[in-house]
Amino acid sequence: MWKLNGKIALVTGASSGIGMATALALAAQGAVVAIAARRRQRLDDLAKRIRDVGGEALAIGADIADEEQATAMVSRVLESYGRLDMLFNVAGVGVAAPFQNTTTSEYRAMVDINILGLLYTINAALPAMKRQGSGHIVIVSSGTGRYIHPSVVSSGTKHAASAMAESLRREIGKNGIRVTVIEPGAVKTEFTANMRDDVRLAVEQRLGDMEQLESEDIAAAMLYAVSQPPRVNVNILTLYPTQQA
Repeated sequence: MWKLNGKIALVTGASSGIGMATALALAAQGAVVAIAARRRQRLDDLAKRIRDVGGEALAIGADIADEEQATAMVSRVLESYGRLDMLFNVAGVGVAAPFQNTTTSEYRAMVDINILGLLYTINAALPAMKRQGSGHIVIVSSGTGRYIHPSVVSSGTKHAASAMAESLRREIGKNGIRVTVIEPGAVKTEFTANMRDDVRLAVEQRLGDMEQLESEDIAAAMLYAVSQPPRVNVNILTLYPTQQA
C-alpha cells in the first residue's frame, strides 16, 4: 500500500458522517487533513480531535454551492501547504422521494451541491494538481446513481456525479491525476435524520431492520483507492450492505 504520511488532503462535507470518518482515517495514516463544511463549530471540534492525537488539521468553513467559497477553500489549502495531493468530495444532499414529492427548493439544493459544488471544487483544485503532475480526486456518488431508484433528482444528480468522474478520469489521467468514484448503498449517517418526516418514514420502512453500512466502511474504501501505487487508478468502488437487494 502506498504511504499517505505527509500527504495533503482536503475533505468536503467533513462535519459529520462519511466526511468526518474519512478525515479521521486519513489523519490516522499520517496525512495532513484540511476539513471543510458549513458547520464551523463541528469542524473545529473535529480538528481538535485530530490534533489531540498528534495529527495536523486545518478547519475551513465553506459552502461549496457558492463558487467563490469553493475557490477560496481550495486556495486556503494551497496557501497553507503549497500543494494538494488528495481531494475527497464528500459533501452532498439528497431527498429520496418521487419527483412530484420533491419541492423546487429541494431539487435546486441537490443540483447546487451535488453537481455545481462538485464542479466548482474540482475546477479550483485542478490547476495545482496539474502543476504537480500528480493528485487524486475522489468523488462520493451513490448506488442510486448507477442502479436508478424512483427519486428523480437525487438519482439524477448522483448519476451525473458518476458520469463526470469517469469523463474526468479519461481527460486528466495523462496529467498523472487519478479519479475514483465511490458508490455506496445504504449508510447509517445523519442523512436520514435530516429528511422531511414523510420521506424519512418511507426510507425507514424500505430499509427495515437491515444492517446498514457505517461511515467508516466508506472511509476505508476511499483509503484503499488512494493507497494504491501511482500507476493504479481504482475507477469505481460500489459498496452495499450485505442484505440490501
